[in-house]
Amino acid sequence: MASITQDPWVTKSATTGDWMFQKRYIERLMDHNALTAAHPDDTLILAGPPRAIVESENVPLSKMLPIGMVQQMQVTQTKPTTPMQAIGSGRIFFVSGKAQIAASIARLFVNGRNLLRALYTNVVQAGIDVSKFDDIAAVGQNNQFFANLDSELFLVPFGMAVLFRDKIHDEIGAFYMELCMINTWAIAVGAGQNMILENVNLMCDRLRPISTNGIGNTAIPTSYIPTAPTPSNLYKAIFSNKNANPNPAGANGADGPYGNSEYGGAS
Repeated sequence: MASITQDPWVTKSATTGDWMFQKRYIERLMDHNALTAAHPDDTLILAGPPRAIVESENVPLSKMLPIGMVQQMQVTQTKPTTPMQAIGSGRIFFVSGKAQIAASIARLFVNGRNLLRALYTNVVQAGIDVSKFDDIAAVGQNNQFFANLDSELFLVPFGMAVLFRDKIHDEIGAFYMELCMINTWAIAVGAGQNMILENVNLMCDRLRPISTNGIGNTAIPTSYIPTAPTPSNLYKAIFSNKNANPNPAGANGADGPYGNSEYGGAS
């Protein structure tokens, strides 16, 4: 039977006799999952340049505008795949095409930048007067309300980044949507509603994972300093119990009493 002294609450392998479903978690320790799970509160959506790489290997997050008051966002990747057969065989094989990405965003309609204006911050930063197009997108260069999908403005692509963190500022993941184009804008007003939402549907060329280079770790002062890799000192202070769960290797290292298996090491 495999040793489970480091993580007695985590199943290592169902084939070695330590799978005890009433006593153990699968894959990782879940005692602190409320702190490590992704949550909408800790998700940031930004709009900016059409491509993630601009004259360097760095994602230009400093040039991007965080989009506030978003109520819902959904991103879907679809990869066209066709099952095929050949005469003389009963087996199926597949041919596949390029992934297609679609997204939808719902945002509160308030005074200030509307959703289309926020998404097209790259055009505003470039100094383009959207009121000078043959088919205008806004009334005046500094107007905060963009509309009219017939305008030449909406032939210009933009980019979006989505960043996910947990409650102690550790990065969970991030991706960049390149060459976004809007195909639907909607706004609806109904009696008795307590809000008005703008809705946008869009498509993009590709979705690629990115690194945020630690952005957000020091944006808000806290009583502790998040460490990398997880767990932070906060985890260790809350969940350490060396008497109940001795782990000399973990005690001498940086991963605390649970060892490495929970946090990216060998399990």
